[in-house]
Amino acid sequence: MSTTVPPWSAADPYDAALHAGRGPLFLRHADGRLLPLDVERWCGRADAVDRDVLDRCEGAVLDVGCGPGRLVAELAARGRTVLGVDVSRAAVERTGRLGGPALRRSVFDPLPGEGRWDTALLMDGNVGIGGDPPALLARVAALLAPGGLLIAETAPADVDERVRVRLADARAAVGAPFLWARLGTPALLRCARGWVPADQWSAGGRRFLALRSLSASSRAEPAKRAAVISSQRARKPSGDSPVADR
Repeated sequence: MSTTVPPWSAADPYDAALHAGRGPLFLRHADGRLLPLDVERWCGRADAVDRDVLDRCEGAVLDVGCGPGRLVAELAARGRTVLGVDVSRAAVERTGRLGGPALRRSVFDPLPGEGRWDTALLMDGNVGIGGDPPALLARVAALLAPGGLLIAETAPADVDERVRVRLADARAAVGAPFLWARLGTPALLRCARGWVPADQWSAGGRRFLALRSLSASSRAEPAKRAAVISSQRARKPSGDSPVADR
């Protein structure tokens, strides 16, 4: 088992930004390009675009890479069964303060209710987790019940990038390098073997794709690739309190 400290861990620019509730925060590419991250929106309450996404969710919802928890908190306030999952301690703590249940764990680790979730969310660019979209989609399919729904937010441009990046703030502080992907809707559709496209739409300058799993519960979890493990597997903190299986 890997003991690599996750890139979004304590004393990292990402955790620092979540504690502050604001940026600036960037994904820094190896060639020096900076992609700004919308920390203020993530740390706010669910907006109208978010609420429309949540209206489309079915049954019990798993928010993969929940960040500071605005979507988990909104669903919890609606009385929905929901769980957020994130490798960042700051993200999980902030989600809890908002009243949403969250677990500090990688999506590639064992999770409560595997094969029984009705909807999974990959919002705010989280289709990039691990830098290997097909592996991530296969893992999400294994978490969903047969015919389960995935709602993913895609890049606003038709892009397909698999890159090594770092998180950076305005002080030029940088986190550890990790693998990430950035996909537009066409690229994500090309990766979606074993999924049926259900819908796609744009709102507020953001793009979304809904996919339905064919037979999620019959799928074996794919072998954990080294890149995915090194970029996503978190050490289990001693205070970890998993939500009970449904």
